[in-house]
Amino acid sequence: MPEPSAIAHKQTGVDLSQPAFLNRQALYLRPDPSRVVVRRFGPTAEPRDLNPVDKIRANHIVDRVLALDCDTAESLLADVLENFKGRHRNLLEKFEQRADEMEDAFATHCDFTRIQRQLVGAYFLHEYSFEAAALFNPSIVSHPDQSGAPPGGRRFILSVRAVGEGHISSLTFRSGSIASDGSVSVDPTSRLASIATLRNRMARLDGNDVEVVFSPDGDISERVIFPITASQSNGIEDARFVAFDEAGRTVFRATYTAYDGRAIRSELIETSDFLSFRMSPLRGTAATNKGMALFPRKIGGRYAMIARQDNENLYLIYSDDLFTWDGGVVILKPQFPWEFVQIGTCGSPIELDEGWLLLTHGVGPVRKYAIGAVLLDKQDPSKVLARSREPLVRPEPSEREGYVPNVVYTCGAIRHNDHIVLPYAVSDTFCNFATIRIAALMQAMEH
Repeated sequence: MPEPSAIAHKQTGVDLSQPAFLNRQALYLRPDPSRVVVRRFGPTAEPRDLNPVDKIRANHIVDRVLALDCDTAESLLADVLENFKGRHRNLLEKFEQRADEMEDAFATHCDFTRIQRQLVGAYFLHEYSFEAAALFNPSIVSHPDQSGAPPGGRRFILSVRAVGEGHISSLTFRSGSIASDGSVSVDPTSRLASIATLRNRMARLDGNDVEVVFSPDGDISERVIFPITASQSNGIEDARFVAFDEAGRTVFRATYTAYDGRAIRSELIETSDFLSFRMSPLRGTAATNKGMALFPRKIGGRYAMIARQDNENLYLIYSDDLFTWDGGVVILKPQFPWEFVQIGTCGSPIELDEGWLLLTHGVGPVRKYAIGAVLLDKQDPSKVLARSREPLVRPEPSEREGYVPNVVYTCGAIRHNDHIVLPYAVSDTFCNFATIRIAALMQAMEH
């Protein structure tokens, strides 16, 4: 039998379960399977890891290319370029770069012509539809370049988790604007996309620090950060970006979950321009789980983090080291029926005059996810000042179907004037936006 709120929605067009202070916008970001990147392909992705059998197979491919006469090789390369025309930037450069990467795997071939090298590179690449399955779990920060912002508004960057074949998650971006009244618009998405280039890899005992970079050419929606280390091999999941104030300088940081197909751990990504990114593993007992959220500034001279290392409750942790997180004190436990299974963070705390606004997710009956809110003391965030008894956002009857049904989820919201702009995911499939009036939210929360 339908819930009363669902019946009311059918009859009147009004969802009685939606709080009066929340306004859902008719703005949707959906996955587009036509957007593709070129990825490494071959007996193995990393030439240095090739075993003898794989090296033999790789050289068989090279031998077949070298056996082509010049006219046939030139015609074949032209056909490949015509077939993939308009789908990628600088495709010939990508072919040559891939051939360079495979150099160590080639047994005796060191005298390729340029056309032969480009063909060899093409045979060790493949297209990958990185958002074919889902585009979800967004977070939002102010754009570092506010030129072109609407009067009284601002530009923003949205990070989004994209999922393609094999349930591999990558990180991609969108840009847009918030008007003075809080309404949101998203810029058109580029047809093209490309994976970041590895610029530096720094080995550490607990894993690799890596630096990746994008070309400044093209739109921000073209940029895709694909798994690059062993710990990320099956996914870079749920980045919670925040604009962090570091001695008067803004650094954009995000915690995210690295997944290798068996184990998870929390890692940190940093950027100042969304062109160059540093990715680092986090250490400590709290970093072995997912869902960490960094405060946007130091508190009492120390870094502060909300974490959920026990899969059930939320902890407040302080650290002098941005990359090490141990201990902590429990500040929130499941209290209301919609969160009896567990609670977690929905992004970094947002600083208000009244305190720190922390958006949370709760898991209830039949694994139904909803979004709530908590107000923490500004000087001592271990003190809970107020809490929403009912969810702010819950799955709508029309939004319950998708890759994972009955889920609404966000990885971060932003304050703009007297509104909270909340991007959120629906059923782990696509994204929507809502705005929340701060004053009304404060009144509705239970102190």
